[in-house]
Amino acid sequence: MSEMTQATRDKMIADFKLVLTDAEQLLKLTADDASGKFADVRSRLSERVTATRQQLAELEAIAVEKAKEVAKATDQYVHEHPWQSIGVAAGIGFLVGLLAGRR
Repeated sequence: MSEMTQATRDKMIADFKLVLTDAEQLLKLTADDASGKFADVRSRLSERVTATRQQLAELEAIAVEKAKEVAKATDQYVHEHPWQSIGVAAGIGFLVGLLAGRR
């Protein structure tokens, strides 16, 4: 996954958590209002917030697990092909140095 996509996803998750927090605060602030329709809406919103938090936690766990798998595969490749890995790292370092020198 590219860095831009990762940064966008991280921002979206942070924004989503903020919306959930705001919804929970709204539920707490309106706890004293017992009108029929409002109580029904509060109940549904509360259920959805709980379910969404649970899904978000599951998605984060999946993302962490995939990142661990990628790190493990990378580590295994580097151990199996040390010279190729050194060559790739040197090439990337050269390109970064070349680009940084142009500024």
